[in-house]
Amino acid sequence: MTRSLSTRLPGEAQGSIAALFGLLASVLLAAPALAQSHDDLLDALKTDEMLAIMREEGVGYGDELALDLFASGQNPRWSALVSDLYNTDAMRQVVSETFSETLAEPNIAPLLDYFAHGDGAYVVTLELAARRAMVDETVEDIARNAYQSALADDDPRLVLIDRFVAANDLVEANVEGALNASYQFYRGLVEGGAFRMTEEDILADVWGQEEETRIDTREWLYGFLLLAYGPLDDAELEGYVEMSESARGQALNRALFAGFNAMYDKISYGLGLAAAQQMQGQDL
Repeated sequence: MTRSLSTRLPGEAQGSIAALFGLLASVLLAAPALAQSHDDLLDALKTDEMLAIMREEGVGYGDELALDLFASGQNPRWSALVSDLYNTDAMRQVVSETFSETLAEPNIAPLLDYFAHGDGAYVVTLELAARRAMVDETVEDIARNAYQSALADDDPRLVLIDRFVAANDLVEANVEGALNASYQFYRGLVEGGAFRMTEEDILADVWGQEEETRIDTREWLYGFLLLAYGPLDDAELEGYVEMSESARGQALNRALFAGFNAMYDKISYGLGLAAAQQMQGQDL
C-alpha cells in the first residue's frame, strides 16, 4: 500500500480499514493462545520425554558415525559436538514451531482431552516405554524377531497394527524422513568439504538406500508397535486406530511428522558439516 495511514479516506472506506485493523488485532491476539494450545498438545504427547530418548539415540548414532568416518574413532571434540546438536531445548523449538505451522485443525480440544486425560494418555505412556526400551539393542532385536514370528504365525493382532500403520502412512513417512535426513547429512559433508559430489550424485546415493531403508523401517516399526501396544486389548487398540483414522488424527499425524522431520533434517545437516570438519582436521 503506497497511501500513508494519515491520508483521508471516504467514510465507508475508513470504516473498512478500521474493521480490517480490528480483524488483524484479533488475529494477533489469538496467535499466542493458539501456539500455547499447540504446546499443551505437545506436552500431553510427552514430547519432552520423547526428545530425551531421541537425544540418547542420537548420541549413540554419533558414536557409530565416529567409528565409520574417523580414522581415530571417537574423540572428546566430536562427542561434545554431537551433544550440542542433540540439545533437547533446540530440538523442542524446531518441533514446536513446525508443528504449530502445520497443524491444520481448528479445534484441537478433543485431541488435547484424548491425550491428556483419555485413553490416549495410556497409549502415549506405552509408546514412550517401548521407545525407551528399544534403545537397548538386545530389546530391539527381540522386538524385531517378535514381528517376524507374528508374521509367520499370521497373528491376528497384525490386522489392527496394519490398519494403524496404513492410517498414518507410517512406513512411507518414516522412509521419506530417513532419506531426507540422509540427504541433509550428505549436504553437510559436501558443503563442509569432505567430498566432491554433485546434487545428482547425492540423490543417486540416497535413493540407492531406499529399498534397504524400507525393509529396515518396516521391521523396526512393527516390532516397536507390537511391543508398545502389547498391553492393550483389541477394543482399546481399535479405539486408538479409529482416532488415527479420523480427520483430527490425520491432521495431528501430519503435523507431528513435519515437526520431527524438520528437527532431524537440521541435526543431520549439522552432523554432516561437523563430520566434514573433523575429517579434515579442522577445529569444531
